Amino acid sequence: MSFSGTLGIVGPLPPPAGGMATQTRQLSDLMSAEGIDVTLVQNNKPYSPSVVAKLKGIRALFRLLPYLWDVWRLAGKVDVIHLMANSGWSWQLFSAPVIWAGWFRKTPVIVNYRGGEAQAYFSLSFSRVKPTLKRAAKIVVPSAYLQQVFSGFGVEVQVIPNIINLERFKPVDRLAEKPALKLIITRNLEAIYGIETAIEAFAMARKDIPDIELHIAGSGPQQRQLEQLVKKQGLEGKVFFVGRLDAREIVEFYHSADAMLNPTTVDNMPNSVLESLACGVPVITTDVGGIPFIVEHEATALMVPAGDSAGMARQMVRLFEDPGLRQKLVTNGLSAVQPYAWPRVKQQWLNMYESQRVSA
Repeated sequence: MSFSGTLGIVGPLPPPAGGMATQTRQLSDLMSAEGIDVTLVQNNKPYSPSVVAKLKGIRALFRLLPYLWDVWRLAGKVDVIHLMANSGWSWQLFSAPVIWAGWFRKTPVIVNYRGGEAQAYFSLSFSRVKPTLKRAAKIVVPSAYLQQVFSGFGVEVQVIPNIINLERFKPVDRLAEKPALKLIITRNLEAIYGIETAIEAFAMARKDIPDIELHIAGSGPQQRQLEQLVKKQGLEGKVFFVGRLDAREIVEFYHSADAMLNPTTVDNMPNSVLESLACGVPVITTDVGGIPFIVEHEATALMVPAGDSAGMARQMVRLFEDPGLRQKLVTNGLSAVQPYAWPRVKQQWLNMYESQRVSA
């Protein structure tokens, strides 16, 4: 089935290059490349004028009011709206208005709900969320984990996975000899991503494999605290904060790595894990949220409980001391990401859009 209508996409755009922002940008670009008439409404536009960014409280109005007007106009212009939605205040401010605008203007809104905190958010707020969800034409989630969460609240959803561009994220030949083994992290420097656990684990692992380095790509409020932890652990010159990377740089970053660490405490379907697998980079990750739904311990990744720095250290040592295990993870990982390739995911979305356009 093809889609013969016009499409509106609502969501955040990079920067920062988080999972939902990246997926929004990628979906818009790929659908446009397919010849579909796409109108994109960004819900995290830079403040205008820029000085407003310094005015806490007031600045929200400068972003929200133009956004609401853009959403209202979009609902009267396109045949179907694809809404990137998340939990918490983001749902109330940026998602709910889109659904209600579509409902009033009789434009179907497909809610593409994302984020690993859905269970906690629904447990506290589902009575407020449910009336809005009922006005959505369809609810789509990227993982069986979120499908399970919604099912627990009596809501039927469809699973369509994240998109991984396998033309960009692909394995390359690695140098046989390198001065040090390189571990990487590609998460924002925020408490929920547990980066302090990875730093502590790295310090432990160096006792057995001294020739390793840890490179952390990202920015965020924890940077100073994490830098102090590195100093306290005596890891200067071994742990490097490389800052936020652009689309080209992040691919090169994966290609330079021997393994990727994902020490997060909350997650749904982390793009960083899938991108690493697609680049042939073995992954050591926590087993929280939706991660066990996308990788299998000792088959496609190595998994440890959240906050278990000693366990993560043991898996680092194990990975670098066992070439057979490392190759097994690489081979299986490359196979595991194939369902996320654009040609497969594209048709699922086109079918969804057309079915909602026809039934509207």
